[in-house]
Amino acid sequence: MAKVIGIGGVFFKSGDSQVLSNWYREVLGIEIGDYGAVFKPNTVPENGYTAFSIFEAETNYFDVPEKSEQQPFLINFMVDELFPLLDKIKLNGGLLIGEPEEYDYGKFGWFADPEGNKVELWQPL
Repeated sequence: MAKVIGIGGVFFKSGDSQVLSNWYREVLGIEIGDYGAVFKPNTVPENGYTAFSIFEAETNYFDVPEKSEQQPFLINFMVDELFPLLDKIKLNGGLLIGEPEEYDYGKFGWFADPEGNKVELWQPL
């Protein structure tokens, strides 16, 4: 049966893609090459997975409170240590959004990158 078997990539526009790529490399540790970053399955922790979810158009879950326009997408990065990474983000010009939350499947935190894109971080348990 022909079907989707995973997420092949996440793509979005930037006012200065090189500057933003450098920020993601330096702050989040994402090694970005000519064609973007590659995350191999062997780097995913045992309890990690990729989620695909469709939200109602009226959701404010993707929004940055300081921005007036709605954001049409939300990237969720799986991370190994949530709290130290949130500290690093704040020290490097990222805007932390809300308070981190913990559930039986992991810890979550949110920030806006230097261009104002809201990003979600998830540390699986």
